[in-house]
Amino acid sequence: MTYLPRHFEPAVITPAKPLAEIIRNFTPNWFTVTMGTGALALVLNQFPLPLPALHALAVGLWLLNIALFALFALLYGARWVMFFAEAKRVFQHPVMSMFFGAMPMGLATIVNGFLAFGPELIGGRAIAIAHGLWWLDAALSVACGLAIPYFMFTRQQHSIEKLTAVWLLPIVACEVAAASAGLLAPHLGASEAFLVLVLGYVLWACSVPLAMSILVLLVLRLALHKLPERDMGVSAWLALGPIGTGALGLLLLGGDAPAIFAANGLAGVGEVAFGLGVIGGIVLWGYGAWWLALALLKTVRYLREGLPFNLGWWGFTFPLAVYTLATLALARTTRLELFAVAGAGFAIALAVFWVIVAARTLHGAWTTTLFVSPCLKGAAVPVRFEADIA
Repeated sequence: MTYLPRHFEPAVITPAKPLAEIIRNFTPNWFTVTMGTGALALVLNQFPLPLPALHALAVGLWLLNIALFALFALLYGARWVMFFAEAKRVFQHPVMSMFFGAMPMGLATIVNGFLAFGPELIGGRAIAIAHGLWWLDAALSVACGLAIPYFMFTRQQHSIEKLTAVWLLPIVACEVAAASAGLLAPHLGASEAFLVLVLGYVLWACSVPLAMSILVLLVLRLALHKLPERDMGVSAWLALGPIGTGALGLLLLGGDAPAIFAANGLAGVGEVAFGLGVIGGIVLWGYGAWWLALALLKTVRYLREGLPFNLGWWGFTFPLAVYTLATLALARTTRLELFAVAGAGFAIALAVFWVIVAARTLHGAWTTTLFVSPCLKGAAVPVRFEADIA
């Protein structure tokens, strides 16, 4: 088959795929939908202005997110059962394999929702559910953070000119679990809270330093090889993810530290951890502001050239959401109006992004055009795999 240049490819209307074909082409990047939806629910619940309707909307989005996660887990599990030989090809794919990190990060938004919304809906059982799911989420995050880089080193083909911020996805999962530990720990007994808090710092350390090193490589790649092609344009926003989550993790863990460390005979350590959380959160917030401005500039350029829709557009949501949550956490901790106003602005922008991306995703799911697995393509495709992350 002859491949025409992208600008000359004719528009083709394809018939809707049957269920078996949808399952065969179901890929882990669908879990980015749960990342963005769950994170928006958490942001709306913390909006700095007292708007009661937002809380109800947040609860509704969180319940929707649980349903979506369950559906996606069922579909992806079915793919491994029905098409095992094809499903395992994902580990050789240098882009799609990165999206395994979306699974624990999507699950983390459900864990955090049980802490934020669960008690009013099902009472104290919500804390026990969140506690159990957090251990599962932490285990999945560590597995992704180790296994996917190992496959990068042993099975996949990579080069500096192909590097994008998608590399961050399996790495960032651990620090998302660390931030969840900061939310969970205050609800636990003294000894269990201490264990979860310490493991939260360990998970943070397993992710943030490595993510920062990838960002250094990303700057080098952009300077040497310029912007990625348009199909990967939204990946510019992914750089904001580890920065926002890193700041949020330091703030949440540091906020827990004084009481939990004191209960375990380490009061001085807890006070230091609180101070490090505030200073570290502010420093990372400033670093994130630079990457946010850069993402905006790159997005404007891509929009002028034409930015094709794919599931990668969910990259507009989760990174901005965690940066927004970090901003609102700084507002509560420092009581600076700067952070409250910025957080409100980011939350509004996030809601607009979510509506646009969700509507286009729903249309693509209904027409089944988004169910495409690049891992199934033949030998002529690897030069074009970035375009197929939809």
